[in-house]
Amino acid sequence: MSEQQVQVAIVGGGIAGLWVLNRLQKAGYDCVLVEQGKIGQGQTLASQGIIHGGLKYALNGVLSPASSAIADMPDRWRSCLDGTGELDLRNVRVLSPNYYMWSDGSVRSRFKTFLGSKALRGRIDALKPDDYPAFFQQAASGGTRGTLYQLTDFVVDTPSLLESLASAHSDRIRQCQRIELGDKLLRLTEGDEQTVLRCRMTILCAGAGNEALLASWSAAPQVNKPAMQRRPLHMVAVRLDHPLPAYVHCVGDSFGMTPRLTVTCHPVKTPETNEWVWYLGGELAESGVGLPDTQQHQRAEQELNRLFPWVNTSGANWQSIHVDRAEPAIADLRRPDTAHVSRCDSLLVCWPTKLTLCPDLGDTVLKQVAETLTPAGQDAAPLLQSLPAASLASAPWEALR
Repeated sequence: MSEQQVQVAIVGGGIAGLWVLNRLQKAGYDCVLVEQGKIGQGQTLASQGIIHGGLKYALNGVLSPASSAIADMPDRWRSCLDGTGELDLRNVRVLSPNYYMWSDGSVRSRFKTFLGSKALRGRIDALKPDDYPAFFQQAASGGTRGTLYQLTDFVVDTPSLLESLASAHSDRIRQCQRIELGDKLLRLTEGDEQTVLRCRMTILCAGAGNEALLASWSAAPQVNKPAMQRRPLHMVAVRLDHPLPAYVHCVGDSFGMTPRLTVTCHPVKTPETNEWVWYLGGELAESGVGLPDTQQHQRAEQELNRLFPWVNTSGANWQSIHVDRAEPAIADLRRPDTAHVSRCDSLLVCWPTKLTLCPDLGDTVLKQVAETLTPAGQDAAPLLQSLPAASLASAPWEALR
């Protein structure tokens, strides 16, 4: 058994853990990140990559706390993407610089009334058909009724985002088979070897894995451990013969808090060509929990045919992707409004709740760490060199043929 010391140990190699690692290292703290699986293999790579400003949480006509909390996030991310923000993400691929909202003829009048809200001015614009992106030009030319709105949102390629964040501090990211949480320490097991990593602070960013780590932590009785909730999704990925990608929320007649269908498209590289996989979320994914995969695929195809009649879905290949969104427990399983950080003595428990809130999470964690620790400088020696480097996971739709 060996023993090492570090200021901050981060558990979890998804977007939350990597973002926190990069923020703390940049601020001069001595950190290391440990991951049991592959980088991004959980919620991060199952996300649609949308950096949104919260408008989809105002579809009932009310600017909700969630919408207000997220409003500044796209600008924060854009600063990082152009190299002027808190992190340098210039190597991250942007799949679409804009995101759109599509309302068909049945809801157009009510939607226009909704857009009259003063709170939404400057956050959404109705487009003229001549300004439609290429995918929706086909709708305009084919006589399909509807109105397209441009949001402040955009879409990033999550594999390139993970690669960018991980490569910046690859010597600080390690993989091990087992991680046990102790009092200001982690017990790391890889094969027959065990390492005790003593740390001034531990930060849990393991998503659903936070629950098991907290359950096994022999904390003092007075420590109030945060509870976790899961909100499942039944996402659908489809590989079909259509040359143009789509990035759009489709507004349903119910005008609920969730769009009827949320579509993003992701590149899949094959030996022969580059193609797109359409990734489908929104109300389809929420209401499809518990349905057999084949039934969910049929529902998804019906939605695509109704909403986008100019897209041919015959011969398409379908795949279900089941996602458990791990979040801090909220009454009635409501969606948390902001990134969550709970402090339990020297332990921080984190859930970003959604990709777009990572800058908010980084701010909160950095403030909490600064209240306890002084930066150690940038010349601290690399740690845990006996453990293998953590590798990047593949996107869940990569195997779709």
